[in-house]
Amino acid sequence: MGNKKMGRPTDNPKPYKIAVKLDQEAKDVLDAYCKQESVSIMEAARRGIKRLKPDLKK
Repeated sequence: MGNKKMGRPTDNPKPYKIAVKLDQEAKDVLDAYCKQESVSIMEAARRGIKRLKPDLKK
């Protein structure tokens, strides 16, 4: 066996990590969204980031 990490196989690996500091309002919105949509904080963050794509200048 090699040193390869074990985990569930995926077609969409997520090798990048970020840390974010939030103010209380942003945290409250994030918590409410996660509860409403039954998603993790990371899934909510990914969704939010993807909503920025249309604003990118070509």
